[in-house]
Amino acid sequence: MAEEIIELEEEEYTSQLTGDVLRRILGLLKPHWKWVVGFLLTIAVTSILDAYFTFINKEIVDTGITLGDMDRVIQLAWLYGGFQLLQAGAVFTFIYLAGVLGERVQYDLRKLLFNHLQDLSLSYYAQTSVGRLIARVTSDTGRVADLLTWGIVDTTWALMNIITSVTFMAIINWRLALIVFTIIPVMLYIAVQFRKRILVEYRVSRRTNSKITGAFAENFQGVRVVKALLREDENTKEFQGLTSQMYKASYRAAWLSALFLPTVQIIAAVALGLIVGYGGTQISIGLMTIGGIQAFVSYLTFMMWPIQDLARVYAEMQHSIASAERIFKLADTQAEVHDRDDAIEAETLLGEIEFDHVDFYYEERKPVLKDFSLKVKPGETIALVGPTGGGKSTIVNLLCRFYEPRSGMIRINGHDYIDYKLASIHSRIGIVLQTPHLFSGSVRDNIRYGRLDASDEEVTEAAKVAGAHDFIVTLEKGYDHNVGESGNLLSVGQKQLISLARAVLARPELFIMDEATSSVDTLTEALIQRGMEALMKGRTSFVIAHRLSTIRRADRILVIEDGRISEAGSHTELLKQRGHYYRLYTQQFRHELEAQYGFAEAIGNEEKTPEALAAD
Repeated sequence: MAEEIIELEEEEYTSQLTGDVLRRILGLLKPHWKWVVGFLLTIAVTSILDAYFTFINKEIVDTGITLGDMDRVIQLAWLYGGFQLLQAGAVFTFIYLAGVLGERVQYDLRKLLFNHLQDLSLSYYAQTSVGRLIARVTSDTGRVADLLTWGIVDTTWALMNIITSVTFMAIINWRLALIVFTIIPVMLYIAVQFRKRILVEYRVSRRTNSKITGAFAENFQGVRVVKALLREDENTKEFQGLTSQMYKASYRAAWLSALFLPTVQIIAAVALGLIVGYGGTQISIGLMTIGGIQAFVSYLTFMMWPIQDLARVYAEMQHSIASAERIFKLADTQAEVHDRDDAIEAETLLGEIEFDHVDFYYEERKPVLKDFSLKVKPGETIALVGPTGGGKSTIVNLLCRFYEPRSGMIRINGHDYIDYKLASIHSRIGIVLQTPHLFSGSVRDNIRYGRLDASDEEVTEAAKVAGAHDFIVTLEKGYDHNVGESGNLLSVGQKQLISLARAVLARPELFIMDEATSSVDTLTEALIQRGMEALMKGRTSFVIAHRLSTIRRADRILVIEDGRISEAGSHTELLKQRGHYYRLYTQQFRHELEAQYGFAEAIGNEEKTPEALAAD
């Protein structure tokens, strides 16, 4: 479903005029206009000198060789050499300026996209694969930067050469130059027709390339699952299908690009024949010199080669324009959750929290929360239990304002929380997830991620509170130990403890624990439990629990079923109700007992209540 949505959005976006995209691409050069002006001036000097060299050759033939004026030849030779040195300096300058421009534009683009991605809502990431985003931030920005450097170099050089060639041809013989003028509309028409078809193929190629990048990323990130489920052959077939699609689209684009060049060459050959024929008659009646016709032919060749080069650059430009379309589509994506213009700072999250008749859905007609209401007192610990898909994670996602209610209201301290700035809410919330994520780097860096200005002593103290210090000091380099890519050099329990220490260091006012003990052993669970209790002290806390034994001390336990609260109360109160929570707790307790003492022992105690079993 998500893939279909993405493809539809891309089709709608690429239907926009390429001219709009080109204007936005050129707009990227605005902050660097001084470099652009210097680049244009130096490339103009280079092109004018190129054309003038041909004019000097004409003068050498007509006045020096034909008339035997050797002094004039020597004078022109010195002039030629001096201008060659000047041109060499100009070529060096514009190539250097183009290279700097490219790096600056690429830096600006990547910074823009990365910063924008930080602001997008979770709903965007739920519908977009990581591979697509990586392709846009890396390869697509590189292509656009190339377009704005070497693409502009080639294009500007070619256009300047055409302009200077036509100008000097008109100076030599304006009648003969008219023949060249008639060629330009033909060339423009051919370019437009080829452009349309090449752009279509390159768009297909770029979309397929994103899918390939996504397949790479997902396959490598999930390599353990792939091997465990023997998915290698199936993944290879899917990947071959994608690469075959990209090959066909790239093949068609390459074929059109290759056809473009000989088409230009044929037209150039016809024009050259007409000029030589007509020029010969002009020489016979004294209206043209030998040097003039030679210069004219040189100018024609000098102009036609840039036109052919433009054809090549133009074909490559389509690929870059397709990349630019994708970049601008991402840059134009609006975050579903964002600050209002009159948003204010949230002074604290320690006040009362209220869900007031909240409805929420991720997809139309599939409600997750329905008329959900809840009041939480300051400092209260709320545990959320219930079946998968019941809405537990959605409640904390709404509380963190990763999403916003479709209807109803969430109040903090009596105010609608959308009146507060997002940063002021997020900075006061600490979250420990079921699957903790660590960043490449040291243990110390990962803990300090909770508060970047924290001292080493504060990092150590946070680790002690979380129960992580004892295992950290046993690592080879202690707090400076490298955790590996995504923390893969540590166990799940160790990663969870570091994640908890990170939350402790952040000093949150509102604490959320999302099934953080579901994947750890009993000993690590006890450590995490102690760290949680230390962190939750004096703070409003929400705990999503898989192991019900971890939430017995919660002030209130809410059983969430089908987006509603079906039961609420303390651990003891819910057991007395003998409802859904009682069944869940009893079943889980017996499973743990069976695992610890054996099946027979569990059967022998099947008539006992959970309280009696716990006492045993």
